[in-house]
Amino acid sequence: MSATAVHSLWTTASGVTSAAPGDSFSAPKIEYAQLAPVLIIVGVAVLGILAEAFVPRRARYHTQLVMTVVAIAAAFAAIVGLAAGGYGTTKAQIAAMGAIAIDGPTLFLQGTILLVAMVAVFTFAERRLDPTAHGRRVDSFAAQPGAVPGSESEKAAVRAGFATTEVFPLLLFSVAGLLVFPAANDLLTLFIALEVFSLPLYLLCAVARRKRLMSQEAAVKYFLLGAFSSAFLLFGIALLYGYAGSLSYATIANVVDGSVLEIDPALADTMGNDALLLIGGAMILTGLLFKVGAVPFHMWTPDVYQGAPTPVTGFMAAATKVAAFGALLRLLYVALPGLTWDLRPVMWAVAIVTMLGGAIVAITQTDIKRLLAYSSIAHAGFILAGVIAASPEGISSVLFYLAAYSFVTVGAFAVVTLVRDAGGEATHLSKWAGLGRRSPLVAAVFAVFLLAFAGIPLTSGFSGKFAVFKAAAEGGAGGLVVVGVLSSAVAAFFYVRVIVLMFFSEPKADGPTVAVPSPLTMTTIAVGVAVTLVLGLAPQYFLDLASQAGVFVR
Repeated sequence: MSATAVHSLWTTASGVTSAAPGDSFSAPKIEYAQLAPVLIIVGVAVLGILAEAFVPRRARYHTQLVMTVVAIAAAFAAIVGLAAGGYGTTKAQIAAMGAIAIDGPTLFLQGTILLVAMVAVFTFAERRLDPTAHGRRVDSFAAQPGAVPGSESEKAAVRAGFATTEVFPLLLFSVAGLLVFPAANDLLTLFIALEVFSLPLYLLCAVARRKRLMSQEAAVKYFLLGAFSSAFLLFGIALLYGYAGSLSYATIANVVDGSVLEIDPALADTMGNDALLLIGGAMILTGLLFKVGAVPFHMWTPDVYQGAPTPVTGFMAAATKVAAFGALLRLLYVALPGLTWDLRPVMWAVAIVTMLGGAIVAITQTDIKRLLAYSSIAHAGFILAGVIAASPEGISSVLFYLAAYSFVTVGAFAVVTLVRDAGGEATHLSKWAGLGRRSPLVAAVFAVFLLAFAGIPLTSGFSGKFAVFKAAAEGGAGGLVVVGVLSSAVAAFFYVRVIVLMFFSEPKADGPTVAVPSPLTMTTIAVGVAVTLVLGLAPQYFLDLASQAGVFVR
């Protein structure tokens, strides 16, 4: 058989016919104004890489910091403009040839991610916490990440005063992926966004100035387990494509509820096969649950949170959760609404073991960063209760909880960077004894964040938990609320234990010192405290905002 015949067979089978000579190719229609937030971030990230190549070394730090802050501020302004123009409500639409959804949840989550990135950038840029090295200020990142830890080349880089300013464009690339992830309206865009935000994070985890080997170990663990989760996601995408004959969320939903009449001849044997739908849906869910750190896909969380540079941990803990839960909501509410009841028992089981597992294992932790890691796992379980509610109130409560949780998290990790001894950050809990007497203000601020994590009234944590549990109870998941309240009671024990340790223990003579930060870290902590108290004392405006933003376009 000739090559031409084979080609004509293939094109006929796939439903493609050759175009007549006079036919014109229709150019893709891209709504650049609606995609402006992502385009601004990507554009400045590329400029940041060029700055690494062409800007003199002594000027790079300030150049990169200014460019990053301006980019995030401009992208946030673009989101506010889109929201004011009605793109979150009446003008909600599918943009970029069906790849991106511009609607209320997209704009709300993107705005949250950008605000979190803004306060996280300030902790990245902090240079006053460590003592100066060879007359130069140093930050949290290795002078030369490519050098072997402890080698002569690393010592030479420290002596020369090198600074790893590449972290700023890496952060921006990660933010770009995070912005697209909850907005993705087809499975291919979802996968590409996952890789775009994950790969820079793998690198950022490996570049800690202190405890280099632990940092590199954390990055390798995160990379290997992240590759597993990507493989699950990709396999699930392939199976769902076989089931629906399309990667578009709307088409998959139509095939699930039986409203598609036209069957692709190439996929006639597999379209509508429920086994493909159930297995594919479960595999994609596995990939997303890995990113939110739900049990039993949480193994990477404590090691990576402990080993990564603390500014990176704060950003990753907050922003990744926001984006991944946004993507999970869109997948369950837009692409697989008919599958909600089939997945409900699995989601119940995951939510219960996540809430209990995170809270119980956290009690045994002796490192403050690992304790916050298990705390974040428990919070993933609380948020899943709102996801399972399967109602508009469920969506809006999850959006509110994500906004509240993310600022508490970034603020808490910013405080962790301040408590230091000769080896860098003093993260062992025994070192925090008597901190309230040595530095009452820092201890009080950290206590506010811990009380918010515990869900104590008058903090954002209480408002968020109340909203999520109320939605879950109204959605018929009362059992989850009972487990959630019990888990919260267990979690309150270890949060209060840290507060007691700080305020009611004698400080040790050789204990750590509390570094005085620059206005950058002070701003991050102040914003965290302000958001925690405002969302706790007067949450109604923000609950209404989340409620208005809680409708997905299809």
